[in-house]
Amino acid sequence: MNLALDTYIIPSVRIIYLFTVIALLFAPIALAEGLPDLGDYAQSVLTPLQEQRLGEEAMRDIRASNDLIDDIEITDYISALGYRLATNSPDNRQIFTFFVLSDPSINAFALPGGFVGIHTGLIQNTRSESELASVMSHEIGHVVQRHMARMMAQQKQDRIPSLAMMAASLLLALGSPQLGQGALISTEAGLVQRSLSFSRENEQEADRVGMQILDKTGFDTRAMPAFFETLLKNERFDGDAPAFLRTHPLSTERITDMRNRAEQTPYRQVPDSIEFSLVRAKLRATQGTPNDTVRYFEDSLHEKKYSDEVAQRYGLVVALLRAHDLEQAQQELDKVREMTPRHPMLESLEANILIAQNKTQQALGLYSDALKLFPKNRGLIYGNAETLLSLNKSQEALVFLEKGQQEYPDDDHLYVLQSQAYTQQHKNLLRHRAQGEAYYRAYDLPGAIEQMELAVKAGDGDFYQLSIVEARLKQLRQQLEDTKTK
Repeated sequence: MNLALDTYIIPSVRIIYLFTVIALLFAPIALAEGLPDLGDYAQSVLTPLQEQRLGEEAMRDIRASNDLIDDIEITDYISALGYRLATNSPDNRQIFTFFVLSDPSINAFALPGGFVGIHTGLIQNTRSESELASVMSHEIGHVVQRHMARMMAQQKQDRIPSLAMMAASLLLALGSPQLGQGALISTEAGLVQRSLSFSRENEQEADRVGMQILDKTGFDTRAMPAFFETLLKNERFDGDAPAFLRTHPLSTERITDMRNRAEQTPYRQVPDSIEFSLVRAKLRATQGTPNDTVRYFEDSLHEKKYSDEVAQRYGLVVALLRAHDLEQAQQELDKVREMTPRHPMLESLEANILIAQNKTQQALGLYSDALKLFPKNRGLIYGNAETLLSLNKSQEALVFLEKGQQEYPDDDHLYVLQSQAYTQQHKNLLRHRAQGEAYYRAYDLPGAIEQMELAVKAGDGDFYQLSIVEARLKQLRQQLEDTKTK
């Protein structure tokens, strides 16, 4: 976390800025030479529950923005990679939520409560999956070492503001970075320098924890110093630091330390997963105009400028679909299928081509067949439910969605689809109830309460359904009240 940011254009950087302000507000007059030990005092300043609520406040605004990537295939890939790494962290009890922001800058950041954001620019500019994993491991290190709580624990208890004030500051920073920038400028230079020094110690500790996570997970540990060194060289060459370096101060000493630690681990040649390659190709295929993107992939294939032909051809199919060249898209997809085993991302892509060709019933059959092979894949689950709804098969959709919710009880989109199914059936109480559960899982507690209130007033539910809604409404109101008092 950089405590000397000067401009705030990217929304995710605004979030990082908030914690910069908080860190400055609670920066100690003098810091010990080492980082404070984790302990009861840090937790008394900012408890894990309070960290979780701060993170949820930030996530509510992130989800309401246009920056959050809502492509479930991209999100699930990053989440799967993140969970795999987090399992090998020093605190595997910490709950994590990984998400992706549409932003070309090379950056990633961690929020209180285990929320970790990854920029699309980072995914596309890492040269291997081990490099991407190294950055994610670094952010996981910040979370499990509770750096925010530890920074605040340096201060006396009576100088800590309420959680509500910190949450309000977060929302203010999200909405008006200029106000936050003014607060930063008004801070005494000496305080900034002391906080910056402390932040660098945090960064070094996150490096070390991240290196341990990377090693235990089976990735190439040498990817971490290699990637950071590339960023540092690019900064010197271009004269403009990548976003990651602006928010994570880097030095040659840190890189040397990382290299020395990597040398102590076994050398590994770790091949990239097919998901890493397909996700990168998909992100590239959704950039620029459809025709320009098609030409990019066609030229790359013609000149053999690729490291993975399957991924490159997959990207071409996505681009052709965007350009509505459906016949060519299907032909290219057939080539991809001949080159690699069946994969859920290929299944979903073919179903989307069929839907674009108005072959919706055929797409439904493809989803049904693919789900037998990949029953837990959310891209296929979403696609199947949405296709059922497009055919007005609401009851089939509801039965299918109920199974999906059992597998993914915290998935807000499944509740959105459930609400749409009840809308088709003109069941207003159940429609609002499902939408309320969707808002709740999207960290919008007031929105969830409003929907439950509408459900109570709908007047078309039976006694049992109404009792469930009233009980849930009471529970949500109490939870909202608790957030205001703690």
